[in-house]
Amino acid sequence: MAHLFLVKDIAFQAGLSTATVDRVLNGRPGVRRQTEMRVKAAIAELEKQQAGAIGSGRMLAIDIVMETPQRFSDAVRAAFEAEMATFLPGIFRCRFHFAEVMKPAELVQLLDRIRLRGTHGIVLKAPDVAEVAAAVARADAAGIPVVTLVTDLPNSARIAYAGADNRAAGETAAYLIGEFLGAGGGKVLVTLSSGRFRGEEEREIGFRRVIRARYPNIRITEISEGHGTDAATGTLAAAALAADPAINAVYSIGGGNRAVLAAFDMAERPVRVFVAHDLDADNRALLAARRIGFVLHHDLKTDARSAFRAIISRATALPRAVTPSLSSVEIVTPYNMPAAD
Repeated sequence: MAHLFLVKDIAFQAGLSTATVDRVLNGRPGVRRQTEMRVKAAIAELEKQQAGAIGSGRMLAIDIVMETPQRFSDAVRAAFEAEMATFLPGIFRCRFHFAEVMKPAELVQLLDRIRLRGTHGIVLKAPDVAEVAAAVARADAAGIPVVTLVTDLPNSARIAYAGADNRAAGETAAYLIGEFLGAGGGKVLVTLSSGRFRGEEEREIGFRRVIRARYPNIRITEISEGHGTDAATGTLAAAALAADPAINAVYSIGGGNRAVLAAFDMAERPVRVFVAHDLDADNRALLAARRIGFVLHHDLKTDARSAFRAIISRATALPRAVTPSLSSVEIVTPYNMPAAD
């Protein structure tokens, strides 16, 4: 089956595994006719997208705007640059706007400046507040598609969300911690970077729901507004440990994990189980050193690909809009940690 696309792109478009697509493309036995037709349809759709993008004669410049700690923005930048190099080469150019902490007014000012300057799309990680939603509405009214990344703005005019099912991720964290602590129970320190992010709120809701339903002998205490930075998060964690000698586990939603562990070390307190999010450089090192037990990870390259497809769908006016699917959440341990890109 002739094609010019990566197997992973065909699989993403078809909603199939790469192994299944590989069997179809190489004519191996054991493939249903319906599956073969899905692969052919996916290739036809990709050809249509490529023809529309290249035929337009335009370079699509997009702006990626994020309020996030640098360790995560570094991972996002690497994912987008990797996908940009393989996804319809020469079509996308990314401009990155990252800050560890931004006031809503500063973020709105940046979004309005991008809108007035002009862009083919915005990929946005931002707090779910009314003024940001209003800025997204102004961009949409100007014909600029906005895709939310890893944390959603569901009541805004964004055209798509690219990321994982955050509520399911929180439920998974609750299962891991609950099963690990067992009948002895304990108290979990839940860390958020800020209560303004919908994605973090969804993780916390999922976590609390499963703990309440299945592990009633486990209690929860929460810290927030450390913005994922080590200094602020470490201070909040140290105060929580000083106030509550029962804390013996951590679910880190918002990051700052080195600082949280340093607070436990300073207090000479053990951590029975530590669940974190995202395979950034810090978490890779902590996982390899067995300082944290589990990382809940989803592929940022898949998120980047979803964002690109949604934006190109709007930019080339394809008859069928591309609706990104949620990224799958993987449980990563020291024994199955994938190699760094």
